[in-house]
Amino acid sequence: MNRPQSGGLPPGVAARQAALRLLDAVLRRGETLDQAGGRALASIRADNDRALARAIAAEVLRHLPDLDALIDSATQRPLPDDAKARFALRIALAQMLALGTPSHAAIATVLPLVDGGPRKLVHGVFGTLSRRGVTLPDPPALPAATAARWSAQWGDDMVEAARRAMATPPPLDLTLRGAHGPEGLELLAGHRRLPRGTAIPDLPGYDEGAWWVQDLAASLPARLLGLGKGRAIDACAAPGGKTMQLAAASWDVTAIDLAESRLARLGANLDRTDLAAEIVAADATRWSPPTPVEAVLLDAPCSATGIFRRHPDVIHRVHPALIDQMADLQRHLLAHAAGWLRKGGRLVYATCSLERAEGEDQATAFLAANRDFAVDPVQHDELPHGIVPAPEGWVRILPGALEAQGGCDGFFIARFVRAG
Repeated sequence: MNRPQSGGLPPGVAARQAALRLLDAVLRRGETLDQAGGRALASIRADNDRALARAIAAEVLRHLPDLDALIDSATQRPLPDDAKARFALRIALAQMLALGTPSHAAIATVLPLVDGGPRKLVHGVFGTLSRRGVTLPDPPALPAATAARWSAQWGDDMVEAARRAMATPPPLDLTLRGAHGPEGLELLAGHRRLPRGTAIPDLPGYDEGAWWVQDLAASLPARLLGLGKGRAIDACAAPGGKTMQLAAASWDVTAIDLAESRLARLGANLDRTDLAAEIVAADATRWSPPTPVEAVLLDAPCSATGIFRRHPDVIHRVHPALIDQMADLQRHLLAHAAGWLRKGGRLVYATCSLERAEGEDQATAFLAANRDFAVDPVQHDELPHGIVPAPEGWVRILPGALEAQGGCDGFFIARFVRAG
């Protein structure tokens, strides 16, 4: 006989409640799934229930326009976007259609979410759709505003590639500390790609810190500074992947970040990999090194629209005002960080954004305002086969890049050199 879980809830309901809290935080308050996780999952003790809540929320976000279209097809009048009945139906349908949960279990575990409310409506709409044998489109639709914005910037082919990328969570990419690592696809020296779902702690070299998890695209900015030739500053450094790359490449690294909690994670990552860096908790728009340095890596805070494959919340949270806000911050960071470099030094600017305002427009404005800087063109042999530099000498990675090999995050990367 099944016993009630904590709080007297039937088995399975607590995880669905937590998924509802996650979705509410993302869709109504604009939080990221990671930001919402601590509070939304606080009452869930079992790791598998926490993972299930996250999986349900992620699948709802991955398929949200299509789930809402199904719901609207079975109601006389559209439910409000923030109605609890709509949230409950999204969760039930995502379980049945994306996660393979039997229909009876999918509905039974969400009906308690609308106790004292429209249980009959939720049960009826779900039953209607279940009897119709509905399925989710493959690939999933993007939110209309996101699709329109990306189409205007990059064209319809990019939107279709983004839809295909959204359909499947990405593979696991590792950056190696040295020459050796787990067996897998090698798209660039010092990189391994493994199937998604790989148990990370079970891989050889984990305890020894022989590698760390890092999307292939995210590994490129640090690579473009090459082998260490003096001092390098990693601005906005946490959680530390790029700091570890620079340290492994023999740079004398100073890692800057505003969040001390994130810096603690960076320190733990350095300890695990037996790499060294000076860690500084500071606002990179105000801090400056005591003397000019040879290299600066600015992987700037951004809208993060390029990581939508693994963080599907981003396409529902990001809007033009946020993009403008982040672009303004990037301008300030880029202008300030440029002053840290000695003559002849190199600055790599990067964002995991698919917005021109956080990439090409930023680089163009920086060059216009800083006549002592020029583009240091990225060469073909510095990039994985299948990713090529733009005519301007910088790198733009869009959905569809390396698609046959599992794809990669969206990124913009520019390398500048200060006149000697």
